[in-house]
Amino acid sequence: MNEIAMPEIRAFRGIRYNLGRVGSLSDVVAPPYDVIDPQMQDELYRKHPYNIVRVDLNRIEPGKDDEADNRYTRSARLLRQWQSEGILMTEADPAIYVYHQQFQYDGRTYLRRGFLARMRISPFGEGLVFPHEETFSAPKFDRLMLTVVCKANLSPVFGLYPDPTGQVQQILEQAIGGATPLEATDHLGVVHRMWPVVDVSVEAALNAAIGPKPVFIADGHHRYETACEYRRDVYESGFLSKDHPANYVLMMLIAMEDPGLIVLPTHRLFTGLPGLDSRQLAEKLGPLFAIQSGGTGYERAREVWEEMEIQADQEMIAFCTAADQQWTVARITDAGRQRMAELAPDRSPQWRSLGVAVLHRLVVDELLQCAQLPPPEYVHTTEDLIAQLRQGK
Repeated sequence: MNEIAMPEIRAFRGIRYNLGRVGSLSDVVAPPYDVIDPQMQDELYRKHPYNIVRVDLNRIEPGKDDEADNRYTRSARLLRQWQSEGILMTEADPAIYVYHQQFQYDGRTYLRRGFLARMRISPFGEGLVFPHEETFSAPKFDRLMLTVVCKANLSPVFGLYPDPTGQVQQILEQAIGGATPLEATDHLGVVHRMWPVVDVSVEAALNAAIGPKPVFIADGHHRYETACEYRRDVYESGFLSKDHPANYVLMMLIAMEDPGLIVLPTHRLFTGLPGLDSRQLAEKLGPLFAIQSGGTGYERAREVWEEMEIQADQEMIAFCTAADQQWTVARITDAGRQRMAELAPDRSPQWRSLGVAVLHRLVVDELLQCAQLPPPEYVHTTEDLIAQLRQGK
């Protein structure tokens, strides 16, 4: 396998806030763009004049935006302005950024440990970087427009890699020693700590330890595919040298074995689907799924999810139809697996068995014929799901 196919890790000169100008980092951080709704966007705008949301997800100004002045050009203008004014500063030397997240879940404290680096891009199917979910054209277009004008990776892609012996984590812990980290607490109470490591030997040690191991995208599929598209555009323009920055994407990499790596469910709220009731949904799914009732009422989400956790079956999906508030539990059959193989012959059997792949490729695109739906809204707890359903989401 050639070198470009391997997860090649490189240090980079990061752009970060000047604490003397912004004060607390907690006031200027923001969550990923795709979980920020208009209300949160307004709150982040009010929180601090230099909050990163103004660059990563600038407001749309209806009636004012045009080709010369819009959310993307404003993002780029602010980024350059903050750099020139010393609000943002560029690291003097290339660094690997050791990164910890401390958070509470279900009454316990967890510590997730990883690192930020730039990683050489390899398109899905051509190297050792693997996706696990479908992407949508609108978010990719949005992120590409932002990348083109800002010429920066504003938010990392979250990747997982195997480290069964803990070798990579040992390298990272030795690199930071007892140094004091940069620290910020986000809106969820998660404490983020980061250590810039400029020791050039750390980069070499990480590449040797990770070697030709796979990297699985856990979050940030749209950002990764955007980076691939941007690289392709630069290549077609004739300016892509081997070391051009467009060959790389900003990654946050965490070992699969890390004790702080807990995977929370992601429930999806779709809009624009046909107004089906549970009987009509069962008729559409029936040829490729085994169907059973999950009960009536939005509150049944708790019991339905508990049963799905017990079953731990990726090929099991639960639906709630707003027309009758009925839960329908569907499990793919052999006929459904065969159809998935026909629809996605370029994907691995493991990918085709993922619940998110079955949901989007087989159910939404194929059986419901709704491939052009807007991206769904995501929630992570059954309580949030129930609340959103009650609001008519």
